Amino acid sequence: MSHNISFNLKALIESIEKIELYSKEFTDANDFYHDQKSFDASMMQFVVIGEIISRLDEKFKATHNEIPWQKVKDFRNIIAHDYFGIDADEIWDIINTKLLPLKNDIEKLLKTI
Repeated sequence: MSHNISFNLKALIESIEKIELYSKEFTDANDFYHDQKSFDASMMQFVVIGEIISRLDEKFKATHNEIPWQKVKDFRNIIAHDYFGIDADEIWDIINTKLLPLKNDIEKLLKTI
């Protein structure tokens, strides 16, 4: 089981790094939003992140509740089900303020398993 968890945590980090790569050349939400390839590719990675979290064992997530698993998964649902209602400024804020701490938390967790 820990191999599967390890694999999924590494996949989460990979998806976060892709979002970082796709968004790094932009200076604001508007420019990022209007680059359709970068924006759409990032949104797809958010969906992937939510799917990976869905596959993690519930007991594991409960044990490691320092990571807001459900909140991240819920964000995936917003993107998947209300794509045209997405606020580019909110996405930009998440990318610039929440992704790195999430990545750091997952990397720390990965070292413990």
